[in-house]
Amino acid sequence: MSKASSDVILARMMALHPKIMDLTLDRMWRMLRAVGDPQNDLPPVIHIAGTNGKGSTQAMIRAGLEAAGKTVHAYTSPHLARFHERIRLAGEFIDEAALTAVLDECYAANGDDKITYFEITTAAGLLAFSRTPADYTLLEVGLGGRLDATNVVDAPLMTIITPVSVDHQQYLGDTLAEIAGEKAGIIKRGVPCVVGPQSDEGLAVIEARAEQLGAPLLAFGQHWHAGIEAGRMVYQDDAGLLDLPLPNLPGAHQVMNAGAALAALRHLKMDAAACEAAVTTAYWPARMQRLKNGPLVDLAGSADLWLDGGHNPAAGDAIAAVLAQGPTRPVHLICGMLNTKDIRGYLRPLAAQVKSLHAVSIPAEAATLPAAQTAKAARAEGIDTYEAKDVASALSAIVADDPHARILICGSLYLAGAVLRENS
Repeated sequence: MSKASSDVILARMMALHPKIMDLTLDRMWRMLRAVGDPQNDLPPVIHIAGTNGKGSTQAMIRAGLEAAGKTVHAYTSPHLARFHERIRLAGEFIDEAALTAVLDECYAANGDDKITYFEITTAAGLLAFSRTPADYTLLEVGLGGRLDATNVVDAPLMTIITPVSVDHQQYLGDTLAEIAGEKAGIIKRGVPCVVGPQSDEGLAVIEARAEQLGAPLLAFGQHWHAGIEAGRMVYQDDAGLLDLPLPNLPGAHQVMNAGAALAALRHLKMDAAACEAAVTTAYWPARMQRLKNGPLVDLAGSADLWLDGGHNPAAGDAIAAVLAQGPTRPVHLICGMLNTKDIRGYLRPLAAQVKSLHAVSIPAEAATLPAAQTAKAARAEGIDTYEAKDVASALSAIVADDPHARILICGSLYLAGAVLRENS
């Protein structure tokens, strides 16, 4: 089987549906019936929704479960460098032969019917999970929750809702309450739901939905607490106190993501060693990830090179907090964003922490915000701004002027993926 087999099928799948997204589960249910309803044959499912922190929380739960000797499936999106990253079978990325087989099966079963790329590839992931033994399945919502293609498991073991903020308004609603309502759509009757820190408005919606369905809540500030004390992470719930190292994923916001992961692990009766592994061994690329080798690192020379895929105002706040706590060296941004994002809301908290921004377009991405528009938004926030034709050009310009800079490539998971491919 050729290396490009899965890429060929994925390209065909892109043509099965118009580019304008319409959230519905009708196509997904039809697709799943056509391949034997694999969603009914999964290892126990933990379903994770939220605006920010889904991936990090999932990574920490997986690290904790694996440290306890459990085998874990994991589904996430979007991928960064290779599609295979979306589907982790019993701890390992799906291999090319297995991926090609399930994609081909789903493509053939769908025929000429309309279906979105995310729907049919999610079906392929569920099909792969159903055929491979494991102890747990971790499903990360793609968009929203209520009508997301992953919301097809009638009785998951647990649901998790990480912090909800304003994003994807064109699909999820204009208010925080509307968006929280979409996220709360993953809550199932009688199934425990771990809830991360929320606004009062968002929490009220989640609580109302849980009460309607008789779903027990394990909510931050009520049933579990997490914070930083004396340079360590402290977590507490009804089972007692955990004194842990700070999460290895950088940023104070990761303490709260870790808290949600620990609440889930403690509910599953995992021991203290598993909980410590969750916060110390999790790996999640493009979340304040330091790049340590590769062509771009070589080009950076003595500069520190970092990568982050956050793309909304809440992510801007979190990144700004990380930068404020770092070394005093000047920070330079290389930024590219999608045209659907609130770029000024993202950049506003960063403005006080950075010396300059080089705007780039995201390569091979039709929905990229042109570099000129990114630059215009950055200047409006008072940032010293330049345009560059690509990341490498921006990097060269920065190190020529400031060889020992801290450089953060940021603004989009799609840009992060392009960087990881270029730097491999």
